[in-house]
Amino acid sequence: CSRLTSVKIPEARSEIRISFDNGQQHHYQQLNIMVKLSLAVSAILVGSSAAWTSPMTMKTDSPASSRRNILSKGAALATVIAAPIAAGAYALPDLPYGFDALEPFIDTPTMKIHHDKHHATYVANINKATEGKPEVPILDLMADALEAGPAYRNSGGGHYNHAFFWEEMTSPDAAAKTAPSAQLTELINKSFGSMDEMKAKFEAQAAPGAVFGSGWVWVSVNQKGDELKIVGTPNQDNPLMKGVCDEVMFPILGLDVWEHAYYLKYQNRRPEYVSNWWNVVNWDKVNSNCEYVVKNHAGVSV
Repeated sequence: CSRLTSVKIPEARSEIRISFDNGQQHHYQQLNIMVKLSLAVSAILVGSSAAWTSPMTMKTDSPASSRRNILSKGAALATVIAAPIAAGAYALPDLPYGFDALEPFIDTPTMKIHHDKHHATYVANINKATEGKPEVPILDLMADALEAGPAYRNSGGGHYNHAFFWEEMTSPDAAAKTAPSAQLTELINKSFGSMDEMKAKFEAQAAPGAVFGSGWVWVSVNQKGDELKIVGTPNQDNPLMKGVCDEVMFPILGLDVWEHAYYLKYQNRRPEYVSNWWNVVNWDKVNSNCEYVVKNHAGVSV
């Protein structure tokens, strides 16, 4: 066991440094000064309780008892510190269902790797790129992402796209109980002729020859809010970004066609993955996206 010797909270950086008597140090990133202040108060209170039993009365515990108290208080401090800590402005969201919820159409290993590894990497990298800058919602970074540079375009786009993607899916049983709303159905019929024609055009856009390599396929609402368009975007681009499409549009449905989204189960059979994906689309969420976008002429927050 090692003895907790100090807790340092520098003014210049949003970091907490905890030192132990064996020379080990642990660093924790904080979101803002208010969190640091609350932790400092917690540290003072824990330290005080370890040294005093009542005002101006020193403890007279044995060395072994004192050591146990120190370790106990150190553990309590660690718990206090660990609870509110985040690595930066953006956090990896929990899935709204279990990793196995989309079986058999999207397999459990793919979901775990896709969420815990790929999406987590985009979150870590956009946090690095925005460190020390004012915190803004990830949606607000999308419009000027191309101009802001590769980190915003690739990692910021990757975070937004994946957070959007998880929310629009649900288990096959739950998905079967959802359906497009009257508003969405009207837009689909006006824009594509029918739901079947919309799906056919979407699947054609998602084919390897249409989105070559890695990318996404989107159903988006135009600027006027009166028409749906299907577009494919490369890498982690999306229709919210200026310069990606003919006009900025607002996605209501999107599909990841990067190989990491399907390769473990489907290998090179991307069209099979795309056609099976309809079985896990949560139309209730898509309806909500559509209603919000048409009303506000703005992208959906994630």
